[in-house]
Amino acid sequence: MERFTISLDDKLAHEFDHWIADRGYATRSEAVRDLLRGELERTLQHEDASLHCIACLSYVFNHHERDLMERITELQHDHHDLTVSTMHAHLDHDHCLETVILRGPTHEVRRFADAVSAERGVHHGKLNLISMEEHQPHRHGRGAKQVPHVHLKPAT
Repeated sequence: MERFTISLDDKLAHEFDHWIADRGYATRSEAVRDLLRGELERTLQHEDASLHCIACLSYVFNHHERDLMERITELQHDHHDLTVSTMHAHLDHDHCLETVILRGPTHEVRRFADAVSAERGVHHGKLNLISMEEHQPHRHGRGAKQVPHVHLKPAT
């Protein structure tokens, strides 16, 4: 692990310490690491250098909207290779919250999220995306039944 020193004026250091305490960080180092990861992630995504990702798409929708559930389900089935899991919660008599865990090529995940969020009756669509890189390609199984498999790990 590398170490480096930074200098902060007293006011900024005091504000940073309050920020750290409010979020429950044990040390300044942990807080700085998370801030750096976040900024590096934003840069990576802005430059579109991220090839793969995991993501969480959350949105609120009016379940009375004509054919909306069928349209969303059809989109998910059309992109079954991206959809890992879906959670559905009822908010009131009219609205539901749905969260979809996605994994795959970043441009395809973004396109899917945009398509769902653009559906008539969907509100507050938000995509939280984490860049991933391929890691340790290997095979699972025994003998002739070995299946090629690639793990993904966070890019930052």
